[in-house]
Amino acid sequence: MQLRQQTDFLLYEWLQVEQLNRRGRFSDHSRETFDAVLDTCERIAREKYAPFNRTVDIEEPVFDGEKVILPACTQHALDAYAASGMLSAAQDYDIGGMQLPYTVEAAANAFFACASVSIGASMLTVANANLLMAYASDLQKKVFALNEFSGRFAGTMCLSEPQAGSSLSDVATRATPDGADHADDPLGPRYRLRGNKMWISTGDHELTENIVHLVLAKIPDEDGKPVAGTKGISLFIAPKHLVNEQGELTGERNDVALAGLNHKLGWRGTVNTLLNFGEGRSPVRGSPGAIGYLVGKPGEGLKCMFHMMNEARIGVGLAATMLGLAGYYASLDYARTRTQGRPVGLAGKDPSQPPVRLIEHTDIKRMLLAQKAYGEGALALALYCARLVDELHTGEPDQKHDAQWLLEVLTPIVKSWPSEWCLEANSLAIQIHGGYGYTRDFPVEQYWRDNRLNMIHEGTHGIQAMDLLGRKVLMDNGSGLQILGKRMLATCDRAISAVQKQQAAALQKAWAHVLQATAEAWLGQDPVLSLANAVPYLQAFGHTVLAWIWLDLSLASQGSDKASLGRRHACQYFFNYELPKTGAWLNVVQSRDATCADMPENAF
Repeated sequence: MQLRQQTDFLLYEWLQVEQLNRRGRFSDHSRETFDAVLDTCERIAREKYAPFNRTVDIEEPVFDGEKVILPACTQHALDAYAASGMLSAAQDYDIGGMQLPYTVEAAANAFFACASVSIGASMLTVANANLLMAYASDLQKKVFALNEFSGRFAGTMCLSEPQAGSSLSDVATRATPDGADHADDPLGPRYRLRGNKMWISTGDHELTENIVHLVLAKIPDEDGKPVAGTKGISLFIAPKHLVNEQGELTGERNDVALAGLNHKLGWRGTVNTLLNFGEGRSPVRGSPGAIGYLVGKPGEGLKCMFHMMNEARIGVGLAATMLGLAGYYASLDYARTRTQGRPVGLAGKDPSQPPVRLIEHTDIKRMLLAQKAYGEGALALALYCARLVDELHTGEPDQKHDAQWLLEVLTPIVKSWPSEWCLEANSLAIQIHGGYGYTRDFPVEQYWRDNRLNMIHEGTHGIQAMDLLGRKVLMDNGSGLQILGKRMLATCDRAISAVQKQQAAALQKAWAHVLQATAEAWLGQDPVLSLANAVPYLQAFGHTVLAWIWLDLSLASQGSDKASLGRRHACQYFFNYELPKTGAWLNVVQSRDATCADMPENAF
């Protein structure tokens, strides 16, 4: 109930999402249709996901030598999700979609992430299909993407390799033309793939008829050597089972073999695999290697894949957010019912006094306020970025321009900030539970384990930091920074009360410090030192953005109801306890502090 109330406030009162209905693409919608989608997703999440979150954590995927076995509840949940139409929620009517704004789609999917993030791992299928809709041929869209939107096929992305990890320039998987007629296959130029891919979520299972793997590989040059760096990377569709032009399974298994399951700290309900392409285990016609169909043009694989990854990064931030909020709701309930200790003061020394509830202790309130500030602030940020995606796709030219540059600088934040600080919220949830929080008798330890992944996948924390400081804030002479700064100052200008004006002044000071540190980080000639403190820069930038988000939320929460009061207190907490941290982070950025860069390896 609390999540739904917060979501309604963000969508309808803060983001004014109903205004999108004035645009042609969304003109058939109203608050009633949006509410119906939210109601349906909330119900499915409550009935099919939440009751089985612990089940899928305990009953991990098992490979029996022939197939991967998952608990029956996973199949039931996926079937209910597919039946809801959410796999194609944002797609056109003529292919079975609902033409929903991405903002509403993201809010609706939040219920599944909160109920069981490890069951609700359908975002890769949606992102896979969306990529194909953007870059694939018409027949590839019909055969692969539309079957993913219906739930008949699932989708993955296969980037990382055991020896390369996040270093995509070191991809070693090869793609060679499949015979003289390779360019004449109706499904696209046909290649043979040989290589190994690691960390492939939903890489093998029996939940759907087929799995559509999107694979990065290098096409050798005229001398038979792979092109160095990322420019030689192309993108291929390699289905688990081969299909014909009608999307029907031919009965042939592609040469894509499960090499093993990864046994993870969290997200245990999601299959994660090592896949071998072209090792000869699966009978497939012709020359050796897995059959892969080229998507787009040769050498443009990363361009295509990043279409999928940027979308996935918003999804990662939202998943991290919902895990943080799930822990917050659990620890809030526990603090309201668990009695422990006596009040501080003389009366508290009297053992005859009855114990008080945890929530009556100030330090417990501190930890709850921190969780609330992290989780609800992160949710607002994620939906704000989702609203920018809608502006980018359907807005007027000036709206599209601003949305593009805001997304450039905010995408690293929306992925990384919730991943770090909602994980901290989960740690605080365990702390509030005390010793019980460290046991499996309560769900908060699982939330922490599940959330620990989000700082790693879809671009690690360090990669997001270097992308932000090394590229995003510098692009087009800092256009993203300028537009973001204008929006921050506009919020500050709306501050009316004494408290708000004080917060506005603090935000302006912090933002000025961010801009100063951005410039001074690049005054030297050594890029190693400029980027040596990219992560502190990311943290300071993110905290400043969240301070802005909280001030804006506070200005929209001027009522006397308890929800408005709670948001204003969370805003005050963030400005008093969190925003001051940015100074220390930015100081090492400004000075290009070399403490870490200069540490000799043999001194560790």
